[in-house]
Amino acid sequence: MNFPAAGTSKKGIFSQQDYLAPLPIPTGEKPADVLNIVWRKNDIFLDVGNFNIGAGVMALWSISVLFLSMAYLTDSLENLFLGGCIIFIPLLMFIRMLYRPATLPIRFNRQRREVCVPRKDGNYWVVPWETVTAAAAQSSSISQAGRNTSGMLFIGFDNPDPHADDDNKHFYWGFNCGGNEAAMSLWECMRSFMEIGPQALPQTNDFEGGRDRLKGRGIIWGVCCDYANGIWQHVLAREYFKAAWLFTGIFIFGGPLVFMLQTWKLSPPPSIDHPDIIEWSKPLPPEHWAKRSPELEVAIAAREAQLAARAA
Repeated sequence: MNFPAAGTSKKGIFSQQDYLAPLPIPTGEKPADVLNIVWRKNDIFLDVGNFNIGAGVMALWSISVLFLSMAYLTDSLENLFLGGCIIFIPLLMFIRMLYRPATLPIRFNRQRREVCVPRKDGNYWVVPWETVTAAAAQSSSISQAGRNTSGMLFIGFDNPDPHADDDNKHFYWGFNCGGNEAAMSLWECMRSFMEIGPQALPQTNDFEGGRDRLKGRGIIWGVCCDYANGIWQHVLAREYFKAAWLFTGIFIFGGPLVFMLQTWKLSPPPSIDHPDIIEWSKPLPPEHWAKRSPELEVAIAAREAQLAARAA
């Protein structure tokens, strides 16, 4: 794929595209897993998934609360019936999604500086890290309600097989982030892991240990207790805003339900069980770790100098 150089942007009247890789240079944003895409993280590899339960629950929950409130305030069953009609089809689609097998994650191996991309046919690609493409796309619209901005992070991979069919040469993943800054922060989770290490990433959801936190309780009761304990811990730490946010999230977004479904579906998260990838995922002696290319070293140094000058 021919791709504009990382660090360049294209701006339109109501849109903007920021090209992030290749080469994977710093974006200037801090890594933030805003969509809970980090499923598994250790010193060797990072598993990134694309199964966003929270967005579906929060959308359906918010609409349900809205129409329940309207029906209560207007004392009208018509509003309740209207809300049921609106969410019926999306609810069926969401339930169907929950019962389908989760897509296997993409695995970023920082010691080998390679990326494993599972394919639907049971095969996989192993792609050099420095060939991965990434771009953030943002668009805006203006209505009577004001300005609305939406954004996506696109990550692309090229099939390393030069003889692959035309319809099997490229693979893309898209993440609905809400804006370019969020998209860059999401991309920084992958870039920082590969270029700096796991310590560069913020604390993320512990999908592998999610059921351990339930302490032998069932998912419903265990998640409720864990959620209440989270609020209490914020209160003890005098983090009153965070405690209030979690408490408000119960009613506005259905916070406990999100964690219940997330624990049921993704704890533990699916893993790549191909024997070759299991072997590929094992640790290497430090002297065998792959190194950055000279081109990337130069590009990162230039980008860091540019960001430092911009901040001065």
